[in-house]
Amino acid sequence: MKRYCRALDLVDDPALIEKYIWHHAPENHWPELQTLLRESGVVSMEIYRFGTRMFMIIDVEDTFSFERMEQVHQHPISKEWEELMWQFQKPVPGAKEGEKWVLMERVFQFPAQES
Repeated sequence: MKRYCRALDLVDDPALIEKYIWHHAPENHWPELQTLLRESGVVSMEIYRFGTRMFMIIDVEDTFSFERMEQVHQHPISKEWEELMWQFQKPVPGAKEGEKWVLMERVFQFPAQES
């Protein structure tokens, strides 16, 4: 299993942040999205927040690829979700044009594992 960590920022508006969190509460999940994530090879996903900075941890199957996930994002339900989320989100500094969640580089691990 592989793990990826990603980051993005939220719009600095307390009401929008509250609504973003509301959309991610278990009782508000879109079951179709969870099915699509599983189909792309995602085993688990967690999102954490500090102020306006978001941090996502994704554990994936060995067959996972971001290209495969991008194909899943072409599904109408996924497109609807992403369009809804854009009102709350903004790219972190240094993100490419149109890029939201950016991949983070691991710089430390304990205990250290040999390559």
